[in-house]
Amino acid sequence: MPSQQVLMQKARQVEEIKKLLSQYRVIGIASLEKVRAAQLQELKRKLEKEVVMKVFKNTLVKRAIDELGDPKLKKLEEYLTGPNIFLFTNMNPFRLSLLLEKNKVMAIAKAGDKASFDVVVPAGNTGLSPGPVISQFSAVGIPTRIEAGSVWINKDTLVCRKGEVISLQLANILSKLGIKAVEIGLSLKVVYDDGHIITEEDLAIDLEEIRKSIQEAHSYAFNLSINAAIPTPENIGLLLQKAHQEAYALAVNAAVPTRETIEDLLRKAYAEALSLSQKIKFEEE
Repeated sequence: MPSQQVLMQKARQVEEIKKLLSQYRVIGIASLEKVRAAQLQELKRKLEKEVVMKVFKNTLVKRAIDELGDPKLKKLEEYLTGPNIFLFTNMNPFRLSLLLEKNKVMAIAKAGDKASFDVVVPAGNTGLSPGPVISQFSAVGIPTRIEAGSVWINKDTLVCRKGEVISLQLANILSKLGIKAVEIGLSLKVVYDDGHIITEEDLAIDLEEIRKSIQEAHSYAFNLSINAAIPTPENIGLLLQKAHQEAYALAVNAAVPTRETIEDLLRKAYAEALSLSQKIKFEEE
């Protein structure tokens, strides 16, 4: 049976979890799998002013949620699987997700890791001496040759697709070549935001696509405001230019003399008179 001291320690942790769950609006759960300890410490240091990061046993978190009796918090229980780290904050959950993504780093893969992208081994000199390494390259489907006392890769070779598990043999080869095939860091499994559950898929944001959409929307809105003559601080200069051009064209076509139009009107009158005189001369002949 657990000692009294262990029970008291667990009880204190449950109370700490309850306090954190009540204190913060946003609770994130991230998996600790494939996360390096040094990177985790650095991330804690960077976010310490805005995010409280704690590692608790899932059973203790579940007990704290049960004791609080909040049905909204109970939605988190289905995500309490595997080793997790819990993030408590009042930060916007999408900003939190972006910060975690920004702090991910590329690393040399270990056996069992999943490739973060399509891994291509480039053609060229490996700098490795001939020997057993040739058969290791062959085992993972990389064609080689020996040239000038060095092992060369014959062509660019796709050795692993994004999401596929990297074998021990491939991990060893990638390590020898210095190719980093995995991105390590914290990824949110789920976020609880003031009663709302936001899953990992919904947290994924393509900033470049969003920036492009905003630029397109701005362009469409700007063009609409110009065509509909809706004055705004952004388009007033262009609207005045357009109004001036249209008014000027109307004045010239309607032969309304002004200081601005008189020269164009005289040129127009001269051109029309010249055309008329030439027509009369042609008729007489």
